[in-house]
Amino acid sequence: MDIGLFTIMGLVIGILVGFFVGKFITDKLATTKIENAENEAKRLIEAAEKEGQVAIKDKQLEAEKAAQKIVSAAEHKTKQQYKKLDTDKREHWKKENQLKQDLNALKQKTESLERRERDLKTNHVALEEELEQTRQKKQELSETRQNLKKRIREVEKQKEKLNQEYQRELEKVANLTVQEAKEQLIQSTVEEAKSEAMAHVKDIMDEAKLKANREAKKIIIQTIQRTAAEHTIENTVSVFNLESDDIKGQIIGREGRNIRALEAATGIEIIVDDTPEAIVISGYDPVRREVARLSLQRLVTDGRIHPARIEEVVAKTRKQLDQQINEIGERTIIDLNIHGMHPQLIKTVGRMRFRSSYGQNLLEHSIETARLCAVMAAELGLGSSTIKLAKRAGLLHDIGKVPQEESELSHALLGMEWTKKYKEHPAVCNAVGAHHDEIEMQYIISPIIQACDAISGARPGARREILESYLKRIKDLENLAMDFDGVEKAYAIQAGRELRVIVESEKVPDEVAEDISFKISKKIQDEMQYPGQIKVTVIRETRAVTFAR
Repeated sequence: MDIGLFTIMGLVIGILVGFFVGKFITDKLATTKIENAENEAKRLIEAAEKEGQVAIKDKQLEAEKAAQKIVSAAEHKTKQQYKKLDTDKREHWKKENQLKQDLNALKQKTESLERRERDLKTNHVALEEELEQTRQKKQELSETRQNLKKRIREVEKQKEKLNQEYQRELEKVANLTVQEAKEQLIQSTVEEAKSEAMAHVKDIMDEAKLKANREAKKIIIQTIQRTAAEHTIENTVSVFNLESDDIKGQIIGREGRNIRALEAATGIEIIVDDTPEAIVISGYDPVRREVARLSLQRLVTDGRIHPARIEEVVAKTRKQLDQQINEIGERTIIDLNIHGMHPQLIKTVGRMRFRSSYGQNLLEHSIETARLCAVMAAELGLGSSTIKLAKRAGLLHDIGKVPQEESELSHALLGMEWTKKYKEHPAVCNAVGAHHDEIEMQYIISPIIQACDAISGARPGARREILESYLKRIKDLENLAMDFDGVEKAYAIQAGRELRVIVESEKVPDEVAEDISFKISKKIQDEMQYPGQIKVTVIRETRAVTFAR
């Protein structure tokens, strides 16, 4: 019993001790867990604080980077704005300078127009004076005509009296009929009236010719001075220079096959002689001659010279020369400020660069004629549209000398047909066809083109003539004068610029000598072609010879 009690008590005590021990341990464990939880919470808080600080720093860095980007963008935009402002400032400065230049040019044009206006006023005053003088001369002529009529009436009255006297006297003394007496009286009266009228008309014509010649010379001299140009003389040969004579053998080729191929491809004669470092290219077609020269230049530069290569180079050169001809024509019409011309006419103008007339380059002659026509039309006071037409006709007046195919027409008529074909103005067509008097002149620019063509071709050194044609023209000029009655001798002097005609004094009176001079000059104009003008001088000399024995 005691042992059981002790055992129970031991168990109870053990249970109590175990309870308290377990509770202690449980409390201890709970305390430890709480401490661990608190430590973990503190660690997590510290880690969170650290991560928050890191995140804050990252956000600050991102914010700083974003701010830097914004600042950089703002600075870049500001720089662009500054550059744009600087560019706008320079453009404004350029425009301001351009405006100043335009203003100066406008001032110069205004001054030129004012000078032109003053000149026009001066010319107007001079024309008014000449018109007044012409009116006075007309009035004097009218008065002279009235005086002549009065004189004729007086002569008729005298004639009646004389008729009566003649009738009475002649019937008594001379045994003349009335009709014969009338014829003698009428003949003597008419001859007297003719002599007086011719004297007055001659004086008036001389004065009018003097003024007309003076004004015409003034206009022509001013026109020539304003368009003075150098003269270009074309030859029928070209000289191709070589660096050494060793290249001549390559150009000739084995048994002459290279030079024969070149001549066959270009239609030009190649002369290789003893002339040092030179080859002569001979031919009457300047286009072919230029093709041969350019082809030779390419072949020598390339070094490969054989028949196949020669044909290839000649074909390429001919194609490029065609393009060059078009460019020459376009550049010419641009320089002359001519618009709206047909492309085929432009090409024909370019081809004139490789043609010559009496040794004078045809394009240079046409350009000079165009400028002369424009200046002369302006000096004559024609309108701007007429001046443009005159310049256009001056450029095209000799296009018939560059035929695209063989034609039996003269170059003036052929050029007129081309201008009509390509829809040029009728005034231009007529001026081209009439500049050698082959058709009638219908427009005011036609005589201007004819005169300017003669001016350009008649300048000293502008043209050359073959000796045979020159001598033939001189001989024809002398023979033409010898066809007139009363002409004893005729001499062409001053290289055909003057014709001296000596007439027989017994057959030709002074009044008829002037008429012969006029008729000879008119026949020369109608039947002959010549550069410039020809002065016709008729000389009548009376000699009285006696001998003292």
